[in-house]
Amino acid sequence: MEIEFVKMHGTGNDFVVVDCVKKKYDLGDLGSLSKKLCDRHFGIGGDGLILVEKSEKADFRMRMFNPDGSEAEMCGNGIRCLAKYVKDSKLADKGKLTLETLAGLKEIEVLEDWVKVDMGEPELLGERELSLEKHGNFKMTIVSMGNPHAVLFVGSLDAFPVGDLGPRIEKHNLFPKRTNVEFVQVVDRTHLRVVVWERGAGLTLACGTGACASLVASVTNDKTDRSVEVHLPGGTLKVEWDEKDNHVYMAGPAAEVFKGKIEV
Repeated sequence: MEIEFVKMHGTGNDFVVVDCVKKKYDLGDLGSLSKKLCDRHFGIGGDGLILVEKSEKADFRMRMFNPDGSEAEMCGNGIRCLAKYVKDSKLADKGKLTLETLAGLKEIEVLEDWVKVDMGEPELLGERELSLEKHGNFKMTIVSMGNPHAVLFVGSLDAFPVGDLGPRIEKHNLFPKRTNVEFVQVVDRTHLRVVVWERGAGLTLACGTGACASLVASVTNDKTDRSVEVHLPGGTLKVEWDEKDNHVYMAGPAAEVFKGKIEV
């Protein structure tokens, strides 16, 4: 079977987007399909597979599968890409959308090449201390943005063994469902540098929910103000934790890379 796809990215976090509204596909095992399509050597390559589907609760529904085949509850960069695709492909002729995810309904505004997302209320799940052989003890702030995050503050990202610690923390028995891991360097009260080890994907150039979790942890630990620029390897996101409604708002770019067809 041949399927059409659009390759998109948000701050370097790249996705294979498949429109299941315009065309009906019998895609079979979606986890296996994601593994195949996201493979950077034998597939299209991407940090995830995103399906655009009809919804009875919202304008559209997003399903997102990681490169390891697991399904994610939410994806901040991915949902911006989906919203940009919906507008550009004229699936919906309006700038504001409501999208259904496994983490609930999300309200989104498409502003030219930037997309703003109401990420909802964060859930603070306390502090954890983790001891890792050869690396010592680490204090982590645990945050849910509809998906799990463990946030660690580090003095310098350039000197920190992110690639070694990321997978060990993701799969630690403290997190039976695994977790995303944020390594955060505070630049000043309005700027963060963040590198994310994503659950099911590994190191990525950006993570939208991770940027949001990093801000929430930073404010909670009195390290930043409530509105910051989060600098990730793939670009910058603007994130605000509104004191009035307790919602986190994230804004950033979304862009099409190319279109294509592939046999599956």
